[in-house]
Amino acid sequence: RAAVSEWEAMGVVARWEAASASLEDPALVGVPGMNAPIRAMAEPLGVDWSVRAERLYREGANWRIESDCGVYAAPLVVLAIPAEQAAALLAQAAPQLAAIPAQVVSQPCWAVMASFAEPLGIFVDTVRADNDAIAWAARNSAKPGRSGPESWVIHASPARSRELLECAKDEIGLTLLTDFAKQTGLDFPEPLHLSAHRWLYALPAALPGEPWRYDAAAGIGLAGDYLHSPRVEGAWLSGKALAREILRTG
Repeated sequence: RAAVSEWEAMGVVARWEAASASLEDPALVGVPGMNAPIRAMAEPLGVDWSVRAERLYREGANWRIESDCGVYAAPLVVLAIPAEQAAALLAQAAPQLAAIPAQVVSQPCWAVMASFAEPLGIFVDTVRADNDAIAWAARNSAKPGRSGPESWVIHASPARSRELLECAKDEIGLTLLTDFAKQTGLDFPEPLHLSAHRWLYALPAALPGEPWRYDAAAGIGLAGDYLHSPRVEGAWLSGKALAREILRTG
């Protein structure tokens, strides 16, 4: 709560009243985009974005991380990535630690962004239907700090996402837009823009125990929503707890 209040004061998150009605706590979104809090926290740091780590191994006093952008070296490494990816990266480098995320099974989610020249005939800004093909949809253009034409973010349910898991991106947009039209009982106009993204590890089953794992002697740790709860705040709390442990152990 303290962190979110700070972000709110900085103007990188804002309350989204339309999504708050059915929730105990207010819903917030990043402004002007969902990654705004991350960008703000990273601003004073040296961060390399969009780098894919491909291999992790120990060499002398340092860990080496081979990536598609070169090799990084560090005495301490934190893996704050999806459980399945952490397990694969650690399999050879730290098999005992790898066994922890290897237990996790995550549910996938196909997400679609669609924009239209005119508003759809949906008189609410969020739609939730846990037992239908589309589990969650939101009028993105109604979020704080957004502008532009009528646009919707559409999330397929885990079951529907798994059913369509290997479909091509250019097919998914129209498929899920058709699902959403059936659920709402509306005829949608031709979209101005339609794109899809597959979140392969969207909803992990959280493991019991500490919300972090850390081998101080080896200088390697794990943090993530799968160690706490499958939400943004779960990931943040896990990372915060791991940071405290690292500082405590020196």
